[in-house]
Amino acid sequence: MQRYAAEFVGTFWLVLGGCGSAVLAAAFPGVGIGLHGVSLAFGLTVLTMAYAIGHISGCHLNPAVSIGLWAGGRFPARDLAPYIAAQVIGAIAAGGVLYLIASGKAGFDVAGGFASNGFGAHSPGGYSMLAAVVCEVVMTAMFLVVILGATDDRAPAGFAPIAIGLCLTLIHLISIPVTNTSVNPARSTGVAVFAGGWAVEQLWVFWVAPIVGAAIGALVYRFVGQR
Repeated sequence: MQRYAAEFVGTFWLVLGGCGSAVLAAAFPGVGIGLHGVSLAFGLTVLTMAYAIGHISGCHLNPAVSIGLWAGGRFPARDLAPYIAAQVIGAIAAGGVLYLIASGKAGFDVAGGFASNGFGAHSPGGYSMLAAVVCEVVMTAMFLVVILGATDDRAPAGFAPIAIGLCLTLIHLISIPVTNTSVNPARSTGVAVFAGGWAVEQLWVFWVAPIVGAAIGALVYRFVGQR
């Protein structure tokens, strides 16, 4: 139960920190942090939690990562369901806290997307569903390659959180214009349930594509990193 609680807390922090930066700070008048700040915020949530709970649960914070680690031979199948449940519940709890905070401002409306992921008319840059799927698959695959490589027992000890956090930052710098960046089904779900409408209708893409990408990344690393 400690591991599941750690995944809940860690995913809560990822969604509150990452999506919170997008909703509350990205466009703040005069000092908005923009795409670069939001990208860094997501990376920092993973980096900080990796040091805080990595020794407890492995700090997955992401159903796609858990599935990818299983596909890579690093995680037991019996723990997949409880890990994913803890991650999704933590993400929704963070979405609820963020909603309470954001709705304290006059004129707040989830119609703006509430940091949800989307494609077509709901892509920040107007990218198609195909572009969104390819982007999410490739970004998640590379994320798993970095995670598996950085946590390999042959890698320099103690630096994995930095590599993984910076990788997530880079992924956001690339893909926010395309999908608002998911690579994490829990992160997408945590805000979509409050945005409703199109965000929920398009949510399936942000479950399927990251999971497929994670499996591909795990297979790539098993080939590249085999002993």
